[in-house]
This record gives sequence, C-alpha cells and structure tokens, in this order.
Amino acid sequence: MINIHDVSETNKMIQNEKLDIRTITLGLNLLDCVDGDLDKLNQNIYDKITSTAENLVKTGQDLEREYGIPIVNKRISVTPIALVGGAACKGAEDFLSIAKTLDRAAKELGIDFIGGYSALVNKGMTKADRDLIISIPEALSETDFVCSSINIGSTKSGLNMDAVKIMGEVIKETAYKTKENDSIGCAKLVVFCNAPDDNPFMAGAFHGVTEPDAVINVGISGPGVVNSALSGHKQSNFEEVCEIIKKTSFKISRVGQMIAKEASKRMNIPFGIVDLSLAPTPQENDSVAEILESLGLERTGAPGTTAALAILNDQVKKGGIMAASYVGGLSGAFIPVSEDKGMIEAVNIGALNIEKLEAMTCVCSVGLDMIAIPGDTPPSTISGIIADEAAIGMINQKTTAVRVIPVHGKTVGDTARFGGLLGHAPIIPVNTYSCKGFVDRGGRIPAPVHSFKN
Repeated sequence: MINIHDVSETNKMIQNEKLDIRTITLGLNLLDCVDGDLDKLNQNIYDKITSTAENLVKTGQDLEREYGIPIVNKRISVTPIALVGGAACKGAEDFLSIAKTLDRAAKELGIDFIGGYSALVNKGMTKADRDLIISIPEALSETDFVCSSINIGSTKSGLNMDAVKIMGEVIKETAYKTKENDSIGCAKLVVFCNAPDDNPFMAGAFHGVTEPDAVINVGISGPGVVNSALSGHKQSNFEEVCEIIKKTSFKISRVGQMIAKEASKRMNIPFGIVDLSLAPTPQENDSVAEILESLGLERTGAPGTTAALAILNDQVKKGGIMAASYVGGLSGAFIPVSEDKGMIEAVNIGALNIEKLEAMTCVCSVGLDMIAIPGDTPPSTISGIIADEAAIGMINQKTTAVRVIPVHGKTVGDTARFGGLLGHAPIIPVNTYSCKGFVDRGGRIPAPVHSFKN
C-alpha cells in the first residue's frame, strides 16, 4: 500500500536526485514486412513502424506530465534488419535504403532513436549479414536516429573472429565518415557477445525473434538516488551498505514497473520487461563513479574499484528483481565513460585507464562503453579490444559489449564532444603493441567447455 511517505520520498528522488525513466522502448517485429521487392519492403517497414508506434511519444509525454516522472527517451527497436532485408537486398546499397527508411519513420514519429540495424553472426555470416555490416559506415553517416549492433559471439557458439576483424574495420570507417562531428557515428554502433533479445537501451537494442509482435520495455535509471542513500553511511560495514543499495533499487524499480505497465495499458501493447540499470548522465549528481567513491574509493580506478562495482551491480539486481514482474535487458550498473561525470574526471587525472575499465566489465552490465580512443588506432587493435571483451562475456556467460570511438584527427590529451546524453570524453590511450597476427588468423574461437549443458 502506497502511503504519503512513499509519495514524498519518490518526489525527492525525482526533484533532487535525478531519478528518471531513461527510456520507454517499443520493440517491434518486422518479419511480416518481408518482401522480395525492395520498394515494397521499405514501404511495409515504414507503414508498420509509423502505425504501431503512432502514440508512443504522446503516451510518454502524458505519463511524464501526469506522474511527474521524467521520461528521457522514447525509442523503438526492430527485428535485426539483416533478417528482414535478406530477400530483397542484393548488396550493401539496398540495406542503406532500409536504414534511411528507419530514419524517416523515426523523424515522422518524433522518437529519439531507432535500433535494430543489426546482424547476429555468432557462428558465421550470411550474404545478407555481410552486406548489412559493410553498409554500416554509410548508414550511420547518412541517418540521424538509426542505431546499429552486431552480435559476434555467445557462450553457446564461441566467437566469430572473421566478424570481429571486419568490425574493427567498420568502426574505423564509421569514425572517418562522421569525422566532422568527432566521429559520432561510432557512438551509435555497438559490438556484442551474448546480446539480449529485449534490451531497451541504445545503441544495442533490437527486437529478438523470440519476442512477441510488439512489446513495451522500460529502462530505469537512478545513480543519484543510490548515491544520496549512501551519503549518510560513510562508516557502515558492507552488510549495511548492501541493504541500503538493495532497498533503494527496489524503490527505483517500482517506479519503472508502474510506468511500464501504464504505457502498456494505454498503447494496448504487452508489457515486456523492466531493465534494472543505473545509467549515468554527464550531469552533476548522476554518476555511477560517484557511487563507487561513496563506498570509500578516493577515485574510481583505485584498487578496490572492481569489488565496489561488483557490490553495486549485485545489489541493484537483488533489490530490483523483487520490485518488477519481469526483469530483462542488461540490468545492472553501466560504466560509459563519456556519459558519466565521475568517470570523465577519473580518466582526466589518470586514475582510470582502459585496462582497469576492462577489468570492471567482468562484474558490470555491459562492457567498454563510450570510450574515445586516438583516431590513428589501427583497425586490428580495435578488433583485439572487441575480442578481449567478447571473451569475458563468453567465458563468464554474461553480456559484454564494445562501443569505442576512434576520434578522427584527435589523440591523447584531446577531448571529443558528442552533446546531450552522450556527453564528452577525453581521448584515452590504448596499448600500441600490435595484435594483427592474432586477429588475421580468422575462423571461430570454440565455445568454452562449460557451454555444453544439454
């Protein structure tokens, strides 16, 4: 039963501690749009997206006004386009036309992003997969709202190293084609291992083939709320700290559940999941890094950082899972460098480097996220970074991802500026020793022995 104390506490979280619903994401199946004629396919896609999602933005705005809870983004994720376009697309240029159709639909609806310009290539690539991947640099440079993701491996299938090699080259080309805006195209491209089918967050959202025709997924965020709850407990032991984070996560997640259910009801679209994530922003008091420092670290990156992040991630899940009917997506704590004020400061003073960030990804929700690296970084080095991160996901049976931005024309000491939620990032150094011989071997790294559970 909600009482006046609960209402007052929630208002405080919203007004003073940056609690928000980061996204309402409409997942949409496009497999019934498939047609052998490219023009007809594009029309089918446009018509289905604009008709099904015609009330998405209005619903979000109405809920924001009625409940007083900020809803930052309204987004759409669609079936991986490599699966949808295979029959009609004869080459990369045909897939590019679908990217432009997705962008046109997003502009018509007034949404923030549309995800699903994607391919699932865990064990190998079809011609359609390869054509879509090749088209990504053009697609992301010629659209405004389209996001792309490629899943290159899983615990069950191993890692597709041919795809890993290609993605290093694609990221580098995307950076070049969007060089006038600090290579921002790479901020809309993520490479996954163990990608979930129901992720509401961009750039990695796509609508999995096991999902219903349409579904409402919600991603919540409240690092400031957790940090505020910890602020008066500097001397508390770990048991007490864990209880505080868990109880706070429960309260945050109840807000997400309420908004998700109400959006589902108003749009007459099934409720899917709540993603229990702490997603930071570049604003003051909205930082995951600041939570870690509230636990006793002088700076994020100091010894103990990985353990502190493990505590935070686990307790967020333990608290949130009791508050939501269905939990999915990524769920946990995000550590995107450019989007987190505390992370940016830690990199700037030398407390945090890419190797420590990689270690932290072993215990957090995603992976190496929104990290700006020198523009002259070789494609093979980017592929090596992807392979390392994917191996962590494969071996540990978790989702990992890489969203790195080799900022064209910039190097260590410079800053890349993306704006909005994407923030800004200092260019971080990477290991300059070559891994080209390793990446060039090709083929597939086999699945780990513990994947065989049938």
